[in-house]
Parts: sequence; structure tokens; C-alpha cells
Amino acid sequence: MEIRKGNTAIICLSPFSGGMEIDSIKLAKKLSEFMSITIIAKKDCFIESQKDEYLDFNAIALETISFSSNLSLGLILKIREIVKKQKIKNVIFFGASELKSLYFSFLALDINLIVRHGTTKSSPKKDFFHKLIYSGVNYHVSICNHLLKNVRYIIPFGKNTQEKLIYSSFEFNENIKVKNDILTLCHVGRIAEGKGQTDAIKACSILIDNNIDFEFNIVGGFDNTYERNFLEFYNQCEYKDKINLIGFSKDVKLYLGRTDIFLFPSYGEGLGNAFIEALSYDIPCISYNNTSFPELRSLGLEFEMVENKNIEMLKDKLLSVSKSLDTFTYNNKKNIKERFSLNIEIANYMNILK
Repeated sequence: MEIRKGNTAIICLSPFSGGMEIDSIKLAKKLSEFMSITIIAKKDCFIESQKDEYLDFNAIALETISFSSNLSLGLILKIREIVKKQKIKNVIFFGASELKSLYFSFLALDINLIVRHGTTKSSPKKDFFHKLIYSGVNYHVSICNHLLKNVRYIIPFGKNTQEKLIYSSFEFNENIKVKNDILTLCHVGRIAEGKGQTDAIKACSILIDNNIDFEFNIVGGFDNTYERNFLEFYNQCEYKDKINLIGFSKDVKLYLGRTDIFLFPSYGEGLGNAFIEALSYDIPCISYNNTSFPELRSLGLEFEMVENKNIEMLKDKLLSVSKSLDTFTYNNKKNIKERFSLNIEIANYMNILK
């Protein structure tokens, strides 16, 4: 793939440290072989803090912006300044709220604007103002069919706007599985409302009731708005000594390699990177029947799925899997490599970039 594309900015102004932020960095690295890439991020936040770990400055530029409001003159002018300075032709935007400022930043500029959707949205945004700010979008890229349908329902399309389904690719190293002395559970993801950590912890009561010793590693940093509520719940849990709050980790594979069951009862995933990575370890994974999980099943991936938000069914499934670990023989890794191929992802983006 020798064709090079115009200078491209990947914009992610989120202050959080979750899947979207990591995805924006990973996409920058994937595309940097084929075009000049600039990442535009919020100053003093996760992406900037991880630059030495993730970014190769021979191929990728990093620009950071300080702002307090998602719609502000300062944000508008700074983005416009960066886009002009870097001679940007394509913008891939990870997010939602800051699109208001991007609309005004790009006025009278020839920008191929791509909005990449990775999370489920709940409230339709088809009022006049949102129709205006979304009118300049050239492509809405969704990372699964569930989100493709969600975007059609939620987002107004301009007269020249198109939609695309592009699965994110995954890199796999050799998976090293460690034998555990006790049953080891894992959940990976930012600790936020609806991400499934509380339901997963509640489900573990069935193990206590059946005298099954275990430890549960919860890997992920806090959403600041949810930290207090979660810690109140956690501190009241009678078996919290079995629940390890690991925090954000760059070495998720070390925890997955020690995992017997990946417990992921999320309410609103787009297409969970952590869940697919766990599937690649061919360990039993348990989810609710919602959002993109049925789609993953339809792609031939094997895992356990229970009725949405039914904690009693989640408990029963966790108990049954715990008692029969030796009977689970999954082969998801080969399927994931084929379905979520780097070459396919790059080719899809190259088709919509100028």
C-alpha cells in the first residue's frame, strides 16, 4: 500500500484514560506509515502523559490545547491555527461535545471531516443547532453494526455525509497463560457508571455462598464523576478483600494471562477492545446480551452471554463456568485475527481519506 494521503489530524480532546483515548493513539500509529499525522489532545491529560510510551515523534506530531469549555473562542481559534500550520487535509475526530467548536474552526477550510464513533449514545441530536454542526461531516465511521444503527438514530446527516463500518484491528502477542492457585476473575475498563464493575462484584456473592475461593482484578482508572459512588459501594462490600482495584495499567496482558474468567457485564459498550482482547486468550468470557455482544456472536466468536441486566442469571452463569472451567475449549484467536485485520482497517480508512 504505497499511496500516501494528505496531512491528517486525529483529534481527541477527552480528559479521560479509557478505550477511546487509547484508540485514538493507536489509529495515529497505524496510519502514520501512509501520511503525516498530528494528534490534537487536551493539555495535561492522558494522551499527553502517555506520549513517550505510545508515540514515535519521527512520524507523529502532538499538539495540546488548554480549554475549560467545549464551545469557546479560544478552542476554536487554537484548532484553526494548528490545522493551518500543519496543512491538514483530513480530520478524524474521536468524541462528541467538542464538535461544536470544530464546526467553527473549519469554516471556509477544505477539511475532510471524519467522526469516529466508539460508544453508544442515548439522546437524539436532531435539533437545528446539531444539524448545523454535523452538516460539515463527510463520514461517520462506526466500529460495529450496533453503533452504525445507533448513529443513524441519534445523529443528523448532512446532504453529503456518508456512513462507514470499520472494525478496529488488534495486535496480538504470544499469550502466556499462568496456572492460578485460586479462581481468578478479571474486568478491564474505565471505572464508570454502566461499565459493569458493580454488577460483576455483586455476581461474586454466588462464589462466597458456594465456598469458592477467588480473587477479582479490576483493571482501569476512575471516571472522576463516578469515583465517589463506586468507592462507597466497594467499601460496603463484605468481600472487598477479594476485589483488587488495580487502576490503569499498560500491561493488561499480564492480568489476562492470569485470568480464569473474564467477567464483563457492561450496559453500553460500542465494541469493547478489552472484551475482544480477553476473547483472544481463549478464556471463558461472560457478558450481558446487549449492544454489540450479539454481533460478536454472529461473527463466530465464542463466549457466554446472559439476559441484559439480570444479575441472578449472571450469578448462575458465573457459578456454572467456575465449576466447569476444564470443559471450555474456545478457539477465538484465529477468528479475531481474520475479522479484525490491520490490513482491512487501513484499506478502509485509505478509501475515505484524501
